[in-house]
Amino acid sequence: MNSQHDPVPGPLATPPGTDRTATPLTTPLTPDLLRGALDVERTAHGLLPHRLPARARAQCADGQLAMAESQPSGVRLVFRTRATAVELDTLRTKMAYVGAPPRPDGVYDLLVDGRPAGRASVTGGNVRTVDMTTGSVENRPGPVGTVRFAGLPEGVKDVEIWLPHNEITELVALRSDAPVEAVAGSGRKVWLHHGSSISHGSDAASPSTTWPALAAALGGGELINLGFGGSALLDPFTARAMRDTPADLISVKIGINLVNADLMRLRAFGPAVHGFLDTVREGHPDAPLLVVSPILCPIHEDTPGPSAPDFSRLDEGRLLFKAAGDPAERAAGKLTLNVIRDELARIVARRAADDANLHYLDGRELYGEADFAELPLPDQLHPDAATHRLIGERFAARVFGPGGAFAVQGG
Repeated sequence: MNSQHDPVPGPLATPPGTDRTATPLTTPLTPDLLRGALDVERTAHGLLPHRLPARARAQCADGQLAMAESQPSGVRLVFRTRATAVELDTLRTKMAYVGAPPRPDGVYDLLVDGRPAGRASVTGGNVRTVDMTTGSVENRPGPVGTVRFAGLPEGVKDVEIWLPHNEITELVALRSDAPVEAVAGSGRKVWLHHGSSISHGSDAASPSTTWPALAAALGGGELINLGFGGSALLDPFTARAMRDTPADLISVKIGINLVNADLMRLRAFGPAVHGFLDTVREGHPDAPLLVVSPILCPIHEDTPGPSAPDFSRLDEGRLLFKAAGDPAERAAGKLTLNVIRDELARIVARRAADDANLHYLDGRELYGEADFAELPLPDQLHPDAATHRLIGERFAARVFGPGGAFAVQGG
């Protein structure tokens, strides 16, 4: 098993006008240098990684999903080189929200032979400002920025640059002071995971320290992260994308976004789960398939959605969320997290009678009431960096570890 820790502080983004004579070699950016992306689009600037294929993107006009799948959570550049200095030019699109505190800059994590070796951010880029009360979006263009990592160890090594999980990132140019070449593969089992903003990375410290990235590192999996902020909604095109993606281990984390969006009632939920799993099984009939229910989220345990921004603490620089539904509406089939957990457990138990490789994990085993008391959700919905680590470590132990759903295949 590999282990991974928070990356050590690295250099900041290269200021404009920095001398680049130490990194004179430019390597064409090609899809074979990328892992974790299902599609790569060529733009006027370079390469834009996507986490859904073009066919899936064409079947949904939702701007939230379009943004989320274009943010490269789990996507990384991987190459072998003797270089001691590497530069990457990118054009980022950073999110901003009217009335909310500014979002932190996206982070690039550098790993050398699997070990953290640096962390940096870029300047410039586009800014997309969303007004959550009206749904309006304003786009402001900006310049390309550069991230530089220097002082890499001598000799041949495998280098990974994990792209920011929370910023759309167009790859413009890659430079180094020695040639680089693509790496054929890691030899690890491919773990394909789908989930909500919590799986996407929410408020994780960096892209290699989201809970799925940490769990993959600890469990020895090669991660493809289809965690989409606000968009784990049992969409058929997402199921088809999972069906068609080669993978050895598969997990789907279902629930919180369905409540957030108040998207469906109990009558539709059960058949939608069956349909999603049926589609995934068409492409992966025998792979270990794990269904994970929501982690604890007190505002929605027994209160339906939708979720709504609570601006009452903005004077403290905090944006919170609240449940806008009525608990009495459960009688009419409105979904809560407890309702979803009960239904998922029932569905998996029924299907597992004919599918020995189907498994269920109650999300409260990853983050429950005792954890909320010690590590509360800062905005009432999303875990912080310490909680991402907790969830990642527990997932690795329970799922990749002895007796877990991925135990035979993992490692």
